Amino acid sequence: MCVIFFAFQEHPKYPLILLANRDEFYERPTAAAQKWQDFPNILAGRDLVRGGTWLGVTDTGRFAAVTNYRQPNSPKGTVSRGDLVSNFLKGNDSSKDYLKEIESNKDKFSGFNLLVGELNDEKQEIAYYSNCSEKIKMLSSGVYGLSNHLLDTPWQKVLRGKKALTQMLSQDKFEEEKFFEVLADKTLAEDKDLPDTGIGLEKERILSPIFIETPIYGTRSSTILLIDENGEITFKEKTFH
Repeated sequence: MCVIFFAFQEHPKYPLILLANRDEFYERPTAAAQKWQDFPNILAGRDLVRGGTWLGVTDTGRFAAVTNYRQPNSPKGTVSRGDLVSNFLKGNDSSKDYLKEIESNKDKFSGFNLLVGELNDEKQEIAYYSNCSEKIKMLSSGVYGLSNHLLDTPWQKVLRGKKALTQMLSQDKFEEEKFFEVLADKTLAEDKDLPDTGIGLEKERILSPIFIETPIYGTRSSTILLIDENGEITFKEKTFH
């Protein structure tokens, strides 16, 4: 997962509105979103190499999502980052307790950003942790953006996505295709606005849009996740390549 935009408690009907693109090498085997046979309460795509996922939700409104933290010269983890999402969906720990456990084992993973939360008629909470920031955050209401740096780092694609989502929040009803249009944005950032994450200017430019396309790597899926005030879940996915 490479970019996520979400509104938490910013709409009168939907406590959670989340839009996300997963970017990955095209050759990596992946299953599209579906109910998992071994955990039927989980709805998520699945990485067929390591068995985890990048974004998922349960029947009871537990959800989680992960993005990589772009840090090319950092040590590689020994445990798949997809486990960060799938283990939360499988478990019952509160968001904060789960992240405390992850914090104590942070060095097992390559750099990551992790969102976990519960939204139902009993609880509404979202928490964030990155093993590159050293701090667990319980999020307040707001519109957020997350890519391959810390939460709300003002990369151009993060700013574009947050602005587009904010403009949509005044609507009573949503056209799902409008959400997908936000995720399909291929606008390149200007060179002066590119971050310097150690991969070189050309790669920074290629990876700067919300929707990425290269000959071997790019956006594999776009997902919309809505959870309404009654805990009803809407999950829509488009897959590519």
